[in-house]
Amino acid sequence: MARDYAGKCLDFRKNCGLSMGFILIIIGGVTAHVKVKSEVESYPGQMVNLSCEFMSSEGIRLTQVSWIWEPKEGQRENIAVFHPQFGDSYPESALSGRVRFLHGSLENPSISISDVRMTDEGKYVCEYATYPSGNEQGTTTLVMLAKPKNTASVVTVTEGTSAVVVAICESANGRPEAEITWETQAAGKEARTAQAGVKNTVTVLSEYRLVPTAEDDGRDIACVVSHRTQGAPQILRLKLSIEHLPKVRILGYDSDWYRGRTDATLVCEAIGNPEPTNITWKTASGPLPDTVQVRENTLTVRHVDEAVNTTFVCEAQNRLGASTEQVTTLITERPKVDIAIGTIVGVVIGVLLLLVIIIVAIFMIRKQRRNAENGDGPPKYKSPPAKADGSTEMLNKSQDPLTEPPPASHVYYETTGEPVTDLDANEEENGYMVGATSGWEDSAQGRNGETQSEALPPYSDPPERGASRDAAQDPGALSPSNREGSFVSAAMYV
Repeated sequence: MARDYAGKCLDFRKNCGLSMGFILIIIGGVTAHVKVKSEVESYPGQMVNLSCEFMSSEGIRLTQVSWIWEPKEGQRENIAVFHPQFGDSYPESALSGRVRFLHGSLENPSISISDVRMTDEGKYVCEYATYPSGNEQGTTTLVMLAKPKNTASVVTVTEGTSAVVVAICESANGRPEAEITWETQAAGKEARTAQAGVKNTVTVLSEYRLVPTAEDDGRDIACVVSHRTQGAPQILRLKLSIEHLPKVRILGYDSDWYRGRTDATLVCEAIGNPEPTNITWKTASGPLPDTVQVRENTLTVRHVDEAVNTTFVCEAQNRLGASTEQVTTLITERPKVDIAIGTIVGVVIGVLLLLVIIIVAIFMIRKQRRNAENGDGPPKYKSPPAKADGSTEMLNKSQDPLTEPPPASHVYYETTGEPVTDLDANEEENGYMVGATSGWEDSAQGRNGETQSEALPPYSDPPERGASRDAAQDPGALSPSNREGSFVSAAMYV
């Protein structure tokens, strides 16, 4: 009873704490020495053990122990008795031949019941006869289980104004009773009934009722069955079936039907329960124009002209009746700007090709310029930087202008004379040839009437011509080693 009471409470801690504590105190006072299980579950045909044990017999004399069965319906019955002197005894009952003691002692008089039946469900009391405290007992509830068979189905109804049953869910031959709930967006109510099943089982039937409308046709609905024998609730999913007249829609008219347009189409969409079996097209004024073709639910206008400036009507029929829908088509003039898609595509492709050609041309021109700049001509030469410790004093020093040399016709070179090799012996002569007359000297005296203050070495040219010729003949003459650290590039000939 305490277990059932706790199960019905919405909030066990708040609402049932004091009540349960009071009940447990009472039960604990009565069964302080007798230890039993509060509940045992079993399926039909199995063997079940019911344990019982006297915890403390100090100061208490145990004289006899009895097992009493209390069915849900009917009178109490003794099913087993044990006496330490006379042994065990099994009175005549509904469990005769299927019950026995496991240990045969007062301290542990547990029993077993074989081939359990659904009718064996109830309370089993282990009762001790003691001295001097009297009788002490403990109660075990045997719960028989039977897994139900769950089914669900829809009831096809016709659209109306009164609530009717649209779905049924059944949990048959279960033990204990199953719990059934519904999950759906349809606005309805459930009605639940329970009736006895086979072999002491229970069948639960739940019906879902609502006012049937076309909007609820095909709506999802689920039956959820919960039972102790199932690990999780079983969900049975369905779709409502409500018969109604077809609902018709005409698709395809875009308000752009102009003269000369071709292959303009209209589609008649019809939804009904049962499915529409016949769809027909017509006009509000009579038959269809000659330029119109119909195939199943599609109407095609091959050539739009004044003849199709009318109202088209689509009619859909099913077993319950017919429904219609109409659309009025207005014919307009051809648009002034009629740019074909092909023309637009051609223009786009032409622009893209022009861009590609321009990019390729720019690339080729730049490539030719690079080839011309980096061709087979003489490489560009960049002089290295001057030495940090080099001197450009000689290059920057101003030179005294030389007297203009005489013309080449007045220069005389003695080719037969022998040069003086002993320079030390001829130091005073400044390097002149022994026994020879310098052409420079005679020329100078003849023009100026006086001797040049500075003599030239033998076989020498004038400074300007000599320097130019020496540079041409000896490129190394202008090398850094001949200019005291300065760098002068030699001439290059191509």
